[in-house]
Amino acid sequence: MLRKSDKSGIDASLLRRAKAGDAAALKVIYDTYVQYLSAVCRVYLPDEEDVKDVLQESFLKVFSSLSSFEWKGEPFFKAWLRQIVVNQALMLLRSRGRFSFVSLDKSPESSFIEEPSGELESTDPSEILALLPSLPQGYRTVFNLYVFEQMSHKEIAAALGISEGTSYSQFSRAKALLSKMIKDKHQG
Repeated sequence: MLRKSDKSGIDASLLRRAKAGDAAALKVIYDTYVQYLSAVCRVYLPDEEDVKDVLQESFLKVFSSLSSFEWKGEPFFKAWLRQIVVNQALMLLRSRGRFSFVSLDKSPESSFIEEPSGELESTDPSEILALLPSLPQGYRTVFNLYVFEQMSHKEIAAALGISEGTSYSQFSRAKALLSKMIKDKHQG
């Protein structure tokens, strides 16, 4: 019988079966992580069709790459899956030219570009997540990579083909815009 591990993940035995091509083991992996990976994907892609496309491509990549994955525990496996989904989402965005980065002097929000005064730090994370789709794609992407993937501005710049300064300014503007949205929501 194929079972997930007691910690709601998978174990080395199940992964060995999946590596051997056991369809039932592959289904357990899919069923175990599809909701989590869908949520990761939605942070980058607000369109449900894009989410479905990226998930399909991601699972194809996962299943075709399982043989090269070395088991070090479920948290490493989950992080590996997450990285594949993030990379696939970024590839889709790049292929469609959806990165639009606004220069600081031309930004319509430039009048309030400043460090947030604590709105983000004191806001429930679920409220921030709900507002993320409202951000321009460039802001949202840099914010997600910096906050959720814990990438440095140098790493973000390399991943997106932008300068470190652009990464930093997009992140700062994302924080400022989120702060303004939260402030407006609470005042209105």
